[in-house]
Amino acid sequence: MTTQSEGHRFVLVHGAWHGGWCWRGVAGRLRAAGHAVFAPTCTGLGERAHLLSRDITLDTFVRDVAGVIEAEELDDVVLVGHSFGGLAISGVAEAMPGRIRHLVYLDAMVVPPGRAPFDVIPAGTAAARRRAAEDSSGGLSLPPPPPAAFGVSDPDLTAWMARRLTPHPLGTYESPLRVAGPIGAGRPRTYVDCTDPAYPALAGVKEWVRAQDGWGWREMATGHNAMMTAPDALTRLLLDLAAE
Repeated sequence: MTTQSEGHRFVLVHGAWHGGWCWRGVAGRLRAAGHAVFAPTCTGLGERAHLLSRDITLDTFVRDVAGVIEAEELDDVVLVGHSFGGLAISGVAEAMPGRIRHLVYLDAMVVPPGRAPFDVIPAGTAAARRRAAEDSSGGLSLPPPPPAAFGVSDPDLTAWMARRLTPHPLGTYESPLRVAGPIGAGRPRTYVDCTDPAYPALAGVKEWVRAQDGWGWREMATGHNAMMTAPDALTRLLLDLAAE
């Protein structure tokens, strides 16, 4: 276990098509404030795009994140999952609940235990993504959408994202979240809803979360990629939640 006595430990998990690179602004702000920050990239994405394969599932992403917590000997972790990264942190929470201080679902996907992502997003969206994967890669991966789809309009951010987004392994959308108990494994958990503009594919997910017991709820008036469009506000919110 970590012997760090000052500051919090943050593990920041990216969403589909992204990598650890997307947390650059928030990670830098947290580190400057004296906190330890890890932003792993899941298998097949970002700088690990060369590992893209049909064998990648949600279990792979869970192991990626859990492996960082194990290797860095972290405990009392504020575990943040953005968008698709919400699925990985749910799996990690069940695998090692004693190491988690707070789960933060940042405009994140949440599925009930045993369900797959394609089970909970709108049927039309799922069908379109399967067609796009077949057309672009024979069903291996989903091609990245344009940055505007994530609520990003700033020209510099748009150019940066366009350079960095990579195809996402389709198998992670088709495989189930293998957890046995309630989402979050009883750890403190907060959903952060990015409202301006809202990300349409998550409407049903947010309704489901609001109907569950034990969840905190926060809102940010920014787009889906809050770590890019509102890094100062998101950093303050994460520090606030870490202090709870």
